[in-house]
Amino acid sequence: MTTYEEAIELAKRRGFFWPSFSIYGGQSGFYDYGPLGVLLKENIVKAWRDEYLRLGAIFIDTPNLSPEMVFRASGHLEKFSDLAARCSKCGSKYKLESLLKKAGIADIPTDVKQANNLLENISIRCEKCGAEIKEVYDFNLMFALEKNEKEASRLYLRPETAQGIFINFRLLSNYFRGKLPMAVGQLGKGFRNEISPRNALIRLREFYQGEVEVFYDPEKPGFADIPVFEETTFLPMDHNEKRMTVREASNSGLIRNPVLAHFVFRTQKILSSIGLGDGVIRFRQHEKNELAHYSSDCWDAEAKLENEWVEIVGISDRASYDLKRHAEFSGENMVITDGDRKFIPSVVEPSFGIDRTVLSVIMVSIYTRENGSKVLKLNTSIAPYIASILPLQKKDGVDVLAKDIYSSILETESRIQYDESGSIGRRYARQDEVGTPYCITVDYESLEDRSVTVRERDSTKQVRISTDSLKQNSGHLATYLDSLFA
Repeated sequence: MTTYEEAIELAKRRGFFWPSFSIYGGQSGFYDYGPLGVLLKENIVKAWRDEYLRLGAIFIDTPNLSPEMVFRASGHLEKFSDLAARCSKCGSKYKLESLLKKAGIADIPTDVKQANNLLENISIRCEKCGAEIKEVYDFNLMFALEKNEKEASRLYLRPETAQGIFINFRLLSNYFRGKLPMAVGQLGKGFRNEISPRNALIRLREFYQGEVEVFYDPEKPGFADIPVFEETTFLPMDHNEKRMTVREASNSGLIRNPVLAHFVFRTQKILSSIGLGDGVIRFRQHEKNELAHYSSDCWDAEAKLENEWVEIVGISDRASYDLKRHAEFSGENMVITDGDRKFIPSVVEPSFGIDRTVLSVIMVSIYTRENGSKVLKLNTSIAPYIASILPLQKKDGVDVLAKDIYSSILETESRIQYDESGSIGRRYARQDEVGTPYCITVDYESLEDRSVTVRERDSTKQVRISTDSLKQNSGHLATYLDSLFA
């Protein structure tokens, strides 16, 4: 069983995520988050949001649906499409780029004419029936709603959360008292009519994004300071891999825009804090022919999942494209005045794929002990639960004391649970498998001296502490328990 298969099996069995609508046969491209998945996802989102709050970012929440004019202005109606390939024999549909990359072809065509010329000279076969594929067409990735006769324009499900920020720029600037730089974040769902949804949370039709639009004065950009942080791997478009810090990448000109470089650093810092550090992550620069229509440069944070690099964050230089387009189409004034200068701000956008990050964290964290049991080595900060309270027996007052400890900790820390089902060994294994860093066992000795045993997940080491100490430190439980095994 591959790591991917192990992660998917564990996720379904233990309640992280599973395919949607399964009782009706399922629907590709849609997944439900289960009880543990919701908590893991929210903890990852918290790490993302807190980093930007510390930077002084502000946040908004805009509708999932937008009128046609928004996407006409943004360029999505015209340019937001993929080249699709269809098998004329069995009708299977594929993203052409994926088929070509599997065939070892790096030079991906950018339009139907180029694609047809390429397929005249090479043989690409259907993965299901083996027939040769020759049919290529443009496939728009946006979902459109049926037009209401009483409405002037059609509504579309948004393919990204960014446009909701751009069209509110003037209101946001007023709120922020006209100051630049201004970072505006939004967490929400995006919707894309993927040609071939696959690989669980990797390619979905409905997905979570955490996007930040950083508006800045190109002559006084700010964000000049990039702290020294761990080295990482960079793969620029010349394909010559480099090892350096983000600061070095910026100072050397590898990343040309210093603001973009700063948010590569911020991205690296967030990913490292949730367990996706060096050796798991690299930053790859987009080729010119894969840049989005609004982007002049883009670096993807990619996670190595088994033998494949998967994009989980894109950090894009959008310049002033979006604000200029919306000013043109709406008539809204997007100009900022600085003394005698008037300008439209530039924008850098770090865009997190939350679902892909969740799957990456699980796949990187999962391992198997010598006894065959599975463990999720999740950071304390993002694990669904920090600790589980385990009574050794459900009798003789042991369970009463355990429930009292549980209730007292709950007053200041919500990320704990109570588990009394099965043998103590079975409960340890269950908590290890869902990533709970600590188990706190209440036994007969606890009744005499009011002490408990704390077991750490990864080392399986145990220490004995007083219940008074546990309760006194419940307000910062994760830090306290971590310190016991430092």
